[in-house]
Amino acid sequence: MPQDINKKEDIDSRGKALLIAELAAGKKASGVAVLQMEGLTSFTDYFVICSGSSTTQVKAIADYIVESLKAKGIRPMGVEGVSNAMWVLIDFADVVVHVFEEETRAFYELEKLWLDAPRLEVPHSDVPRGIQPDIG
Repeated sequence: MPQDINKKEDIDSRGKALLIAELAAGKKASGVAVLQMEGLTSFTDYFVICSGSSTTQVKAIADYIVESLKAKGIRPMGVEGVSNAMWVLIDFADVVVHVFEEETRAFYELEKLWLDAPRLEVPHSDVPRGIQPDIG
């Protein structure tokens, strides 16, 4: 029987956060960080935070994350900030993604607000630009 291409893949919150980090790294995002927010907030389990060197790159990273997860049947609850692309927030409920332009990230210092949040080790991507990592 053919696999239903619209079926949402089973992936836990931690796996989703690490997948998003890998996708961001695959688009050459810098400073990719995954913060475990369980027990610290009531609205999400993980933050994924990363930076792009320009608003064009920020938008490309955010679009790539959204489209890659949609291909796996995982749709965001909301996406904010795409129009100016200084800080794009992607809300997957259990994982909230913050894609910053570098200067904006330095200004807001979001990680400093959550110093007590445990950080997960982020796998580094050796995938050349333009090559999609295996997310299946």
